[in-house]
Order: sequence, then C-alpha cells, then structure tokens
Amino acid sequence: MTAGLLREKSMSSLRDCIFGLAVGDALGVPYEFLKRDSFLCTDMIGHGSHDRPAGTFSDDTAMTLATCDSIRATGRINVTDLRKRFEQWAYLGFYTPDRAAFGIGQTTLRALMNRAGQSSERNNGNGSLMRIAPLAYTQATNEQIRNVSAITHAHEISMQACVDFVKILRIVVRGEEPDLSEWLGKPREQIRSTGYVVHTLEASLWCFANTTSYEECVLAAVNLGADADTTAAVAGALAGARYGVESIPTRWMETLRGKDLIETALF
Repeated sequence: MTAGLLREKSMSSLRDCIFGLAVGDALGVPYEFLKRDSFLCTDMIGHGSHDRPAGTFSDDTAMTLATCDSIRATGRINVTDLRKRFEQWAYLGFYTPDRAAFGIGQTTLRALMNRAGQSSERNNGNGSLMRIAPLAYTQATNEQIRNVSAITHAHEISMQACVDFVKILRIVVRGEEPDLSEWLGKPREQIRSTGYVVHTLEASLWCFANTTSYEECVLAAVNLGADADTTAAVAGALAGARYGVESIPTRWMETLRGKDLIETALF
C-alpha cells in the first residue's frame, strides 16, 4: 500500500507535529494515573508515576517514532513492517531513550504477542490513536488508517477515532481551521481524560480548541489528569502542527530526552 507524502500541501512539517507530541508526552509522564486537581503541572519534571528522568517520553512517542521510521524506510504504509517495529520497541526497547519500553498497554501487548489486533469492545484504549499522527502527513486512505490502527486496536470505535483524528490533523497541517465548535467553551468538568479512546480524542480536541498557544494547550491536557501523557501527546501533535516547533518552550526542548531518535525517524 503506497502512501505518498503531502509536503507540497503542508503548512506545517512532520517535525513540528512529532516534537509537539513528544514534548506533550514527556510533560505528562510524571502525572499519569493521577486524579484531576490533585496536582498542578507548570513545567517539565522527572520521576512521579513512572520514576523516570525529566524529559522522558513514553510508549505514545516511541510507537509514533516506529510508525515514522517504517514510512521513512519503506516509503509506504506497510502493516507487516509496522508490526515488526512495534515488536522491536516492546521487546528490545527500540525508539526509547533508555532502550527499555515502559507503560505498555495490555491491548497492545496482547496484540503483539498474538500477532492479531484486539477487536472486542473492551479493547478500545487509546493505544492506536496515540501513534497515528504521522499518517496525516501521507496520502493514506481511510482504509489504510484503519489497518494501521488494527495492528493492535481492531474494534470499530478505535479505528474510526484514528480516521477522525487524521482528518482533523490534516486540516491543521494545511493551515486551515477545523470545526471544533462542539468543544469550544465546553466546561472542563464535562471533559473526561481516561484511557478510553473516545475520551482521549475528545479531551485533546477540547484542549486544542480552548487554548491559544502550544504551552497552554499541553499544560491544559496534562492537568486534566488520568491518562495525562497520552492526552497531552495527542493534543501536542495538534498544537505542534498549528504553532510550529519554534513555539515549544526552549527549556522543554532542552530537557526532552531522545531528540536524536526523533530526528532520525522522521520522513
């Protein structure tokens, strides 16, 4: 399945998006699983929930880098190659600063062990949504997007969430404004930030719609609590695409670990 690049139509680069995602992820890692309003994230710190050094990104970014690297190496959407790279991440620590994966979701782990995407309704975590952003920079069809989700998350809800997110991100990539009126001005208490894929998508769109800078967007995402790193990663992909990598605070870019892994995976 081929997937030509969309750079000639893009206002933002893949680099903007992926660094936006990675920084959001690293901001949220120390706060993952924490109850909303039990903490306040204002800067990039270390340790916390996973006891990792400041600037460490999680499976969200690592699997996104595996996706980028597969497209870079093969020049297309190749599900077999993608699965191989996901396995290299899970079992060998590829695409991680410490050569060790952490925070692997159970649906993802079972799918890789069984070499089959999990398709029951209870398997609708955000494990495919968190890694789907690179496809917005290709000409991947909806069917291809669904197939990439289905490597691990094969239920209709997860696959459709990926299609919906790529559609919105492509609009942002073109420098246009997606219709986010559904989330604009919606009260924070109505936004859920669990690991359920629909909640992650909605929370990310809410953060993006109701903020006016990269920093404001990802901090809003982390401070929703619960699956803080993934919400901030998905929101960060959108904000990175809109505001550009230069909008990411220098102190966060300097603290971010694994920048070389990101640069070498980009296509």
